[in-house]
Amino acid sequence: MTLELDSCTYAYRRWQAPILKDFDYQLPAGLTILLGPNGAGKSTLLRLAAGVTRPSKGSVRLDGVPSLTKTYRSAVAWMPQTITPMPSLTAREYVAYVGWLKGMSRADAWREARRSLARVELAGEAQTRTSRLSGGQLRRVGVAASLVHGARILLLDEPTAGMDPHQRRVFRDLLNTLTPDIRVLMSTHDVADLAEDADHVTVLNKGSILHTGTTDTFFSHTPPGTVAGRAAEGAYSALLGSTR
Repeated sequence: MTLELDSCTYAYRRWQAPILKDFDYQLPAGLTILLGPNGAGKSTLLRLAAGVTRPSKGSVRLDGVPSLTKTYRSAVAWMPQTITPMPSLTAREYVAYVGWLKGMSRADAWREARRSLARVELAGEAQTRTSRLSGGQLRRVGVAASLVHGARILLLDEPTAGMDPHQRRVFRDLLNTLTPDIRVLMSTHDVADLAEDADHVTVLNKGSILHTGTTDTFFSHTPPGTVAGRAAEGAYSALLGSTR
C-alpha cells in the first residue's frame, strides 16, 4: 500500500508563491508524525493527500489510483484542524452521516458509528448533540468519523489540540491499536507527541522536507548535552536551525 505525492506544486492563489513546489513524498508504514512551524506546508500536504485539494502540477496516488477517484477517497480519511459541530445531530448521528457520505449503507454507517465512538471512549456520549460536546470530545468525534468507514490511510491535522492529558493518552493508545493495519500521518505542534509512539518523523519547513525517516534517525539530530526529556525538542530545533 503506497500513498505517494509525485512532483506536486500547489499555491493558494495563482499570483502567490507555491506552498509546495515539485514536492515528492511517500508515506511510510505505521505512525508518522509531521512537524514544522506555521506556514511550513503541513496542512497543505495533508489536504493534497486527502484529495481535498488538487495540485496545479504533479499527482497524488494510492497504489497507482488517482486521488480524485471514489476508490481513493474510500480508502483515505482526513480529519481537519477544525471540527464543526452540527447542532441538530448527536455524536452517533454525526459519525454515521460521515460514513454515509463515504458510501456506506445507512444501516452499516449507524452500526459502525457506535463502534467507532467506543474506540475513542465516547460511547457514553453517543446521544449527546455535538453542539454540547467539549472541544476535546468534539475532536474525538472527528477521529471516530475518520475511522467509521474502514479507511486504510488516516490523515490527522492537529488531532490532539484541545485535549486534556487523559484524552491525549486515550488517543495515543488508540493510534497504537490502529497502526499495525493502517498508515497514519499526523501533524502536530507538540513535539513530545512522537517521543513514545511514532514510527517515523517528517519535518517540513518552507515547503521543503528537512528530515523524513525513522524516529531513531530523527533523534540522532539531538545536540549533545540536551536536557533529559527534551531530546525531541532538541532534534527539531537543530533541524530548523540548519536552514537559517
